[in-house]
Amino acid sequence: MDISSITAATYIVASLLFILALAGLSRHESAKNGLTYGMVGMAASLVATVFLIIDRTHDGNGIAIVLMLIAIAIGAVIGLWRAKIVEMTGMPELIAALHSFVGLAAVLIGWNGHLEGSEYSLASLNNIHEAEVSIGIFIGAYGEKTISQAL
Repeated sequence: MDISSITAATYIVASLLFILALAGLSRHESAKNGLTYGMVGMAASLVATVFLIIDRTHDGNGIAIVLMLIAIAIGAVIGLWRAKIVEMTGMPELIAALHSFVGLAAVLIGWNGHLEGSEYSLASLNNIHEAEVSIGIFIGAYGEKTISQAL
């Protein structure tokens, strides 16, 4: 079994954990479990991504891993700092700002998907890939723009 298959399986498990997290966060009684599911899902997906990058950089160049770990550290520091200083009345604005980052991430992921292209041999699958990428970019950009305007 190769690392790509393991990574794909890990991403599926992480997606299920994210769904459980959203379901858990919808009620006060299950919010702690939902938060745990979300953290475990994110940790699993990050670890899988690191191993995938290690596998794909055979030349020993670890700059991609270093950059990813720096980005994770910066995001964690900023997120923890904002979570500690936010007052309860400022929570809607914080959530809106975080959703803007999610929209920006969707745009960047879609853009990367477009630049890398698809590896399907059938033209119809390539068209589906391009449509999916376009829709993802549109929804991410529109959601990010709408939430930013609310701030």
